[in-house]
Amino acid sequence: MNEMTALSYEQVTEQIRKLGILPMAGLLPEYPSLESLTLKEDWHSGTERDPWLWRVQFPGDGTAAYGKMLKKKNLFIAAELYPLVQCVLSSGRTAAGAYKDGLLSRNGYEVYKLVEAEEGIDTRELRARAGMKEKEQKKAFEDAVTELQSTGHIVISGVKVRLNGQGEQSGWNSTSFETAQHWMEEKGLAPFRKGLEQAREELAAQLKRRLSAAARAFVGKAWKV
Repeated sequence: MNEMTALSYEQVTEQIRKLGILPMAGLLPEYPSLESLTLKEDWHSGTERDPWLWRVQFPGDGTAAYGKMLKKKNLFIAAELYPLVQCVLSSGRTAAGAYKDGLLSRNGYEVYKLVEAEEGIDTRELRARAGMKEKEQKKAFEDAVTELQSTGHIVISGVKVRLNGQGEQSGWNSTSFETAQHWMEEKGLAPFRKGLEQAREELAAQLKRRLSAAARAFVGKAWKV
């Protein structure tokens, strides 16, 4: 993308609201992504045009829910559409219900309860409290967190800056998480209560109206709508 066509934060916000779904990077056929709408040199620049910083501004200002919700890839879902998507991804169940019905792993459920107990908990603290700090447990932890995002139980809420003993930034920032229910409540969004089948029908209609045919087929197959 050239500089004349690269979009600002406000313009990308409008695209998310219009399209309903925007992947972080190329994922859907014949469809844009945050990467394709912005300049490569702006990424990780630390400026107001840095899309890497935007990724947590979108969920923070209520523009979109953010997380690994499609093929284990990061995705932004417009706030108005998220209650439908959340209902479909979670099969209309709470995390406790999903675990009871065998739709959520034990690790996933245990991690969920920790997030629920401290909304906005960062990755380092969450991993420590889950008892998965050892190197050989890293994959199990990452799998649990990804599972919870892809099943509509948690979302990425932002990042926390890592500080040293002198209060100075040290090392990489850490991703933080909150439950999907908490994010919706904080943004004034009501959970979808009309049942899973109705959610699937309404989501399918939204995807047909907003997405290209190829992208719609891709998403529809993945989300079974």
